[in-house]
Amino acid sequence: MATLSELLAEHTDLPGKAVDHLQRVVGDWQLLADLAFADLLLWVGVGPVTSGSDVVCVAQCRPTTAPTVIPEDAVGSIAHSSEHPHVIRALVSHEVEYLGAECKRCEDCTTCIAIPVRCDGDVIAVISRDSAIVRGRMNSPLESAYLRCADDLCQMIGEGTFPTPEDRAATHSSPRPGDGFIRLDDDGLVSYASPNAQSAYHRMGFTSDLTGQDLAALTRALVTDPFDAQEVANDIRAALAGRTGRRMEVDAHGATVLLRTLVLRLAEQPAGAAVLVRDVTEVKRRDRALLSKDATIREIHHRVKNNLQTVAALLRLQARRTENEEARVALAESVARVQSIAAVHDVLSMSVDEDVNLDEVVDRLVPMMSDVATVSTPVKIRRLGSLGVFSAERATPLVMVLTELVQNAIEHAFEPGVTGTVTMRAERSARWLDVVVHDDGRGLPVGFSLERSDRLGLQIVRTLVTAELGGSIGLHPAEDGGTDAVVRVPLGRRSGR
Repeated sequence: MATLSELLAEHTDLPGKAVDHLQRVVGDWQLLADLAFADLLLWVGVGPVTSGSDVVCVAQCRPTTAPTVIPEDAVGSIAHSSEHPHVIRALVSHEVEYLGAECKRCEDCTTCIAIPVRCDGDVIAVISRDSAIVRGRMNSPLESAYLRCADDLCQMIGEGTFPTPEDRAATHSSPRPGDGFIRLDDDGLVSYASPNAQSAYHRMGFTSDLTGQDLAALTRALVTDPFDAQEVANDIRAALAGRTGRRMEVDAHGATVLLRTLVLRLAEQPAGAAVLVRDVTEVKRRDRALLSKDATIREIHHRVKNNLQTVAALLRLQARRTENEEARVALAESVARVQSIAAVHDVLSMSVDEDVNLDEVVDRLVPMMSDVATVSTPVKIRRLGSLGVFSAERATPLVMVLTELVQNAIEHAFEPGVTGTVTMRAERSARWLDVVVHDDGRGLPVGFSLERSDRLGLQIVRTLVTAELGGSIGLHPAEDGGTDAVVRVPLGRRSGR
């Protein structure tokens, strides 16, 4: 099945920031589906948005708290204006729209809603929310509390205030509404607590009813560690003030509990907060068994990094002892290649997953390359834009490509002793990562061809970009003088290998 990134790359030209926001929405919308007892579909327009536009479903979520009303898989399907008119209307009007009399499935069409998704004030997508819950019937207190919170979150999505990057960071192993749900009023008092939330607090040592309690003060009194107690109390109060929501793990009376606070802010005004609670005492016991395995993997990356640095040191020592200039240059280039790979393993040795922040790696390598440049040619190296996060499998060849291109520019673009600048400009979109390594040097030689070049560094770059990354590379004269090395790497697509 195509991923969200692949579908957005295929059907839209959304900028990277909008794509990141939709990733956050999809990463956190199981919470919304459970609170709304609703199936959620994420739609984007195909081409310019008009009243007759087509839309494509790029993601789907079913509730765990209610039966699904859309059993078929809708991801990747293209719908015409006659099939989901309320979605088209929401894209055009930028307002919440209801299906109304056009609905063939249910009588109460207030349960078929289209919510615009805003990012930086622009509507970039629409969420359709279809539920079997009939509005107006007598709901249980739990259903009413869930639905009120779902309506608040939908309004925040429409205003572009949910989810935030901080919310996305809190979703990993986050509690779900069914684990335990607490709604706080503007004063931080509990207006509703689900039975599971009551049970979790009972295990923490509080045996009375939560309703009406000051949750921040109560939780602070129960948590064993005084620093954690103060931190969780401050976190709850911060959510009430509309600042940020977080996920925290606390110990109280032998129980381990996860707490996640949700900021509820409507029309730029605080509207209380929601707290999700999960008793993870048994899960925590099993997790301890996995910690040693994770530590072993990180230790392996650390040792690989150390071994590579030893190899680089030996090559550097050999370069100092050789009298052949050509051999010295070749050894220096090999040192840079080994160091680029070592930098990736250094990041992995401190990471809990197999993803690499390329900005962090490149920023570590730039001082090393600058030191080499200072010895031969006074060249400054700088990075503009964000390279983003890549898997370790793709990060290693991409870091090597950038290192080779910068080294090539330092070595060949400038006359000895001439000051210059090498700039790495990065730009991400839904489809591509584009990196331009620009130098303001003397430009390309007459008749230069990348395909016919016999330089080892450029041959390595061509092989890595085309074979390992599935991208393209070109060397061109820059408009303002110098040379541009343009690398384009596909994002959100299958590798084809």
